[in-house]
Amino acid sequence: MATAACKEKLRTVPHQPGVYLMKDRLGSIIYVGKARDLRKRLSSYFLASRKTRADLKTRALIDTIVDFEFHLVRNEAEALLLEGKLIKDYRPRYNVAFRDDKRFLLVKIQPSEPWPRFVLTRMKKDDGARYFGPFAHSGALRATISWLNRKFGLRACRPLNPGENDYKHCNADIIRNCSAPCILRTTREDYLRRIDEACLVLEGKGRREIFSDLEADMAKAAERLDFEKAALLRDVVDNLKKTLNPTRQFTRGRGVPTTVKPTEDLADLGEALGLPGPPRVMECFDISNVSSNHIVASMVRFTEGKPDNQNYRRYRIRTVAGQDDFASMAEVIRRRYSRILGENSQANPEEEYSQEDPVEMQRRFAREGRAKIVLPDLVIVDGGKGQLSMAVRELHNLGLHDLPVVGLAKQREEVFFPEKSDPLLIPHDRGALKLLQRIRDEAHRFANGYNALLYRRRMKESLLDDCPAISPKRKQTLLAKFGSVDRIRKASVQEIAALPGISGKSAAAILDWLA
Repeated sequence: MATAACKEKLRTVPHQPGVYLMKDRLGSIIYVGKARDLRKRLSSYFLASRKTRADLKTRALIDTIVDFEFHLVRNEAEALLLEGKLIKDYRPRYNVAFRDDKRFLLVKIQPSEPWPRFVLTRMKKDDGARYFGPFAHSGALRATISWLNRKFGLRACRPLNPGENDYKHCNADIIRNCSAPCILRTTREDYLRRIDEACLVLEGKGRREIFSDLEADMAKAAERLDFEKAALLRDVVDNLKKTLNPTRQFTRGRGVPTTVKPTEDLADLGEALGLPGPPRVMECFDISNVSSNHIVASMVRFTEGKPDNQNYRRYRIRTVAGQDDFASMAEVIRRRYSRILGENSQANPEEEYSQEDPVEMQRRFAREGRAKIVLPDLVIVDGGKGQLSMAVRELHNLGLHDLPVVGLAKQREEVFFPEKSDPLLIPHDRGALKLLQRIRDEAHRFANGYNALLYRRRMKESLLDDCPAISPKRKQTLLAKFGSVDRIRKASVQEIAALPGISGKSAAAILDWLA
């Protein structure tokens, strides 16, 4: 551990809230953390007493740290939001929380609805709705929304357009928590005015007046010895402070300083690999064969040095028996680039008998806007000489002899070239290698995620194996029709009995078993 260098760097860290990123000797981010006081928290990692008291995982982390970087924020809530964003971006090996796709809560309101209401969501869509957030404290946010509904008489019921029948089963109006728009006790104009006032609160407008009024009410309740009401008002104030604390919504490349420089890294990579220019479109392949049941592959595409998520692809290996990375790599390369050639040929049938080089033809299609799928400037395979040779063989079979392709071996980060015995070792501080590592790690994450998805699906499907009313043929029929065990559970007896070979009695037995 580079303790001396880190301790020297600690002198530049201020006593402010923020997020820190720990790095290993390869420059990879291995841990992301947040702190109310960055100087104190980072200093604790380099104390001898910290290591002796730490558990095995923390000791391993401390031993691996050789550098760190930090980002300042305005408050703890912002630190929590930024920490979650960076963990999702970099997926450090020593972080556990935030590595799934769960996002922080947003508040949504759709003005076009007859009687709008506040809804909590985790995904922002381009649907014409107003969104507030994200909010770091979910419990405080839920309590705040409940208080806003009561204060401004907003409906909290689920129907899109509530009416008389919904009112009959609702107590909110009785206890004066709702203005009862469902029975037209208020006009739409008045209701929308209430909505606007509540939205101003969520935007943080008039915070001082709100807090001063609530605190004055709390003091009056305490003077009257109404301690229960005073405690409720105290909780309202605390929840409002947590919810309305100003925070920024962090997105990759905006609002956060970063050491990732896509344009510079692309230029450096093109120079390091001897390419005619920066590889603006790159595709990287990885094989994941955790078990022989599900051998999968991933293809991730980077455009202008950044992830192009819309063009990610995942594959289930079809032609390979057992765990064979070389043959699996050959299959996925063959499937990917035969599809590109096929779709572009269908879009340009007049070029079928052209004598032009296939790579040059595909490049011309892209320049002229006639390519359905743009051929990448660089192909990267995760692995060494074996995986690379199989990829080159398949590309040659497709006529793509001049398509640049390299292999990246993980152990020493060696870059292998076709028909060259000695690999290229790019210095770890160069942007070229960091860009290769980013796309390789993204391909690895995407492949492992697909393998985990198939494993969970297989575990659910195994429930059908133990059901006495299901034979292998019936199981195949059910899954072909409904697609998953969850959908079978939601089906009716009649829907299941309509399938060939399944009686009404068997359908009822299947649903009883899965209940």
